[in-house]
Amino acid sequence: MGPFGHSQATLRIFGDCLVPEDVSRLLGCEPTACERKGEQIVGQSTGTVRIARTGLWRLRAERTEPEDLPGQIDGLLGKLTSDMAAWATIRETCRVDLFVGLFMNSANNGLSLPPAHLLALGERGIELGLDVYDHSEA
Repeated sequence: MGPFGHSQATLRIFGDCLVPEDVSRLLGCEPTACERKGEQIVGQSTGTVRIARTGLWRLRAERTEPEDLPGQIDGLLGKLTSDMAAWATIRETCRVDLFVGLFMNSANNGLSLPPAHLLALGERGIELGLDVYDHSEA
């Protein structure tokens, strides 16, 4: 079992009453992207206008090739506060997850996360979501 071809990880915070500036202040970092519920969002490539159904604060890690999810987690969490009270405040009204795209480069790829990384996500109440993309769909 070899490593995935590449990975992309994004920390996402969702909530109807999410105020991006408040999340940035609590976490000590500006997002890669953000939106407020009800805000008009214009697609960068299409120009299509949509209305944000909920608030969103998103911080995207650098793509790694080959996959290095532990390094991406370190990079993301290293930019953010380690104050667990701040994370708890965010979780009072918002859902927090780490969305990870794993892109296969063969028929059998795998990954494992060290306990320290699982603990760091768990302490902050970050749900881990893995989306695996088959190499034949590239």
